[in-house]
Amino acid sequence: MKKTLFLALSLLAAAPVVQAQTPAPVPPVTPQYRPAYHFTPSAHWMNDPNGMVYLNGTYHLFFQHYPEGMTWGPMHWGHATSKDLVSWKEEAIALFPDKLGMIFSGSAVVDENNTAGFGKNALVAIFTHHNADEEKKKTNKHQYQSLAYSLDEGKTWKKYEGNPVLPNPGIQDFRDPKVSWNVVAKQWVMTLATKDRITFYGSPNLKSWTKLSEFGEKLGAHGGVWECPDLFPLVLNGKTHWVLLVSINPGGPNGGSATQYFVGQFDGKTFTPTTTTQKWVDWGKDNYAGVTWNNTGARKLFLGWMSNWEYANEVPTSPWRSAMTTPRDLALRQVGPEIYLTSEPAKEVSKLAQPSQTLKNVAVKSELDLSDKIKPSSPQFQLKLTTKQLQEFALVLSNAKGEELAIGYNKIANQYYIDRSKAGATGFSNKFAGRHPGPRLATGPAAALTLLFDAASVEVFADDGLTTMTEIFFVSQPLTTLKIRAKNGVTFDALTYASLAGTVK
Repeated sequence: MKKTLFLALSLLAAAPVVQAQTPAPVPPVTPQYRPAYHFTPSAHWMNDPNGMVYLNGTYHLFFQHYPEGMTWGPMHWGHATSKDLVSWKEEAIALFPDKLGMIFSGSAVVDENNTAGFGKNALVAIFTHHNADEEKKKTNKHQYQSLAYSLDEGKTWKKYEGNPVLPNPGIQDFRDPKVSWNVVAKQWVMTLATKDRITFYGSPNLKSWTKLSEFGEKLGAHGGVWECPDLFPLVLNGKTHWVLLVSINPGGPNGGSATQYFVGQFDGKTFTPTTTTQKWVDWGKDNYAGVTWNNTGARKLFLGWMSNWEYANEVPTSPWRSAMTTPRDLALRQVGPEIYLTSEPAKEVSKLAQPSQTLKNVAVKSELDLSDKIKPSSPQFQLKLTTKQLQEFALVLSNAKGEELAIGYNKIANQYYIDRSKAGATGFSNKFAGRHPGPRLATGPAAALTLLFDAASVEVFADDGLTTMTEIFFVSQPLTTLKIRAKNGVTFDALTYASLAGTVK
């Protein structure tokens, strides 16, 4: 969520929050950039995923949405549903701004035991109200937490008449509640972003909240405001660890917005990190504000917003702006003394793969043109590469216009990278073009990479998800030429190509 778009907020301050801004003219449409298996709204602005919850076979995705324009504006909760995480149906808008403010980020839970009194198995949304009128008074009390509930599995929503349920004690940035039931504490626990730290609150009924503890004032990255947190358990070698996600803007490893994480223990009240090593969910430029679905049991499914606040309002798509990442399965892995969070494409994504083509023992001495053997038939495809001995290389995809996207490994720096310097349109922002690295965290000589391409994005999962990178790009025509460059040579045991069936109608 862009809470630092001061220009947009100053425009809002001139009118009540429930009044819409005059929408800017819609640019010429760009169907060539429309993702085929990543969720994107049919039109207008989208940012953070919100209220993600699974209920009765349906995955619910709510999202920050401005339905009147293509740049950030008065926030609503848009709504989409899916049975399989790859085919999405856009639903009616769930939550609209009201007298208490805009509808900023938050979460949703299934209240199985009717703790809130709205009804057994009610869907309850916990979100931040942002009051622009109160913000003008500079009281630092313009953000507070509120409830809405649905008794028909998310089709219609009613806001709780007792809102807000958690008033602001005077913290300028007081937002983005992620709520879940904690078995140890036997109550709901809210993980809340509070300026430069996380504050935990507890409640028996979702309506009355008590402060439990704070975390992170002097830990982690602090290049920008903390927001969009998440807290969940994962098991590694029979032991339960807790993972705390914290998005930060700016301050990401390659500039702008990104999501850091901490691994530790949570006793129902206090989070204690295992180490203080800086860790990032994704090293690419375009994975932000990601959180996990509630009510999925031990499986932790993650989804992020596939953009960056450095240029999110300017990317050349129309009549919509931005998409979500592919859903990802999260797990933990230990490398040396450190425990890392891994992310790989959700298993449901594999059903999109068409019959594959595999090249064995691909030896590259300097440059190898594979275009006569592998020619992407559409912008949606998957590449998998494996090698027993990782060496420096660059996988270069290009087109007849001379535009190219490079994904590779720098052996001296021990870094993977994505280079979109020449990958089509970049002039809309001086923060967009560039070569962006991410460290190789695996230590063995063997390596495996999975690359997912859509019309305007690539997601890289290296070493079974230890290093993940996500970036968008805007080429003028599909990338149909595939070359591998390796100045010192490299051999891939297998290179597998498969087109991915699109799901966008």
